[in-house]
Amino acid sequence: MNEMNTNTQFPFRTVLMTVLVSAVVTILAVYLSGHLLTGSRNANENMDASDHTHEKTTHLYTCGMHPWIVQEGPGNCPICGMKLTPKRSESKGGVEIRIDPVTEQNMGVRTALVKKGELVHTIRTYGHITYDETRTVQISPRFNGWIVKLYVDFTGKQVEKGDPLFDIYSPELITVQDEYLEAFKNARQYPGKTGEKFLSSVKRKLKFFDLTDVDIHNIEISGKARDTITIRSPATGVVIHKKAVEGGFVMSGQNIYTLSDLSRVWVEAHIYEYELPLIRIGLDAIMTLPYLPGKEYKGKVTFVTPYLQEKTRDVIIRLEFDNTDLVLKPDMYADVLIQTKAEKEGITIPSESVIRSGDRNVVFVSRGEGKFSPRDVTLGMSLDDGMVQVLTGVAPGEIIVTSGQFMLDSESKLKEAVMKMMEAKNPESNKKKETDDFFNDF
Repeated sequence: MNEMNTNTQFPFRTVLMTVLVSAVVTILAVYLSGHLLTGSRNANENMDASDHTHEKTTHLYTCGMHPWIVQEGPGNCPICGMKLTPKRSESKGGVEIRIDPVTEQNMGVRTALVKKGELVHTIRTYGHITYDETRTVQISPRFNGWIVKLYVDFTGKQVEKGDPLFDIYSPELITVQDEYLEAFKNARQYPGKTGEKFLSSVKRKLKFFDLTDVDIHNIEISGKARDTITIRSPATGVVIHKKAVEGGFVMSGQNIYTLSDLSRVWVEAHIYEYELPLIRIGLDAIMTLPYLPGKEYKGKVTFVTPYLQEKTRDVIIRLEFDNTDLVLKPDMYADVLIQTKAEKEGITIPSESVIRSGDRNVVFVSRGEGKFSPRDVTLGMSLDDGMVQVLTGVAPGEIIVTSGQFMLDSESKLKEAVMKMMEAKNPESNKKKETDDFFNDF
């Protein structure tokens, strides 16, 4: 009877330890594979007393101005020379773990080097082709009259500079011609500054009415006013607007033709607000058209609209492209690529290496000998080739984990949880050593 009482009355500490072990085993079965558990056990078994002593006395120090500078032990920052301060505990993200090479290989752990270089980001967006407003002209007569004959009689016709557009009859224009002929005769009969000055004044008036020097010379030769005057194109371009009708009356200032030179076109592309800091005048752009696969057109950024579109909440930027073969047509849709580069170099890591939990970003840094520690990082802009900029947290030359980091994260957080339970059970003991001994028991 006494023997039975002895077997059934366990000490309270033994019961608590049994419950704790059962809980941890359940967590391990859910989060860890058998290989990871075995590797952790083997690694801990191989740790000698010197390893425990070293880990107990190791402290991380960092620079307040350059947080990516992290080293063991005190010292000065290699960049600014400031004295390093102890790094805050990262218990929120887990603790350092250690696994053996075999388990590391079975887990498929891959690493990459933290580098410093150019920050290249390609903006992919859409746009549409439009007319170059600096190469667009309107043709409006400066007098009232009737169109007698049309030479350019449909929209879309290509017109060269100096080509005739229409013949117009205008009583006002005939009157000015008569004035010029009278001044011309007087200047010939009575040479002098007064006659020449009056002749020059009337000649300027004829030019104001869009008569050319050839037209004025013909009037001088014929000696009489012409009933109709031919209006010629002042520029080369395509007729994109036409109001002229043969026999129709036109008023002074009325827009009859609009011409646009399509040898160079604009493309209005749309970008988001967060991409604005990356855009600057002169950046190269590549445009492709859906109906011409494989054909690329190279242009440049020439203007950034100083306001946002109210409905779409984006910004329109202007690109310029040569179009000497007139393949690019206004109002075509286009796909646009703009390769941007930051003015300064930055630290870059593979985007796949970052564990994003919403409120924080974590990477695992390899410290050699199978040791991995979690590190909070502050991310910057997304880059090409699957890279991302890092503002703080890691330094060039460090090695980070790019594959298998989620299993390392699970192991790190589990180990942290056990440490906290050990500390709550016995605050006076060394929680790091007890945790390692606890894992050695498996």
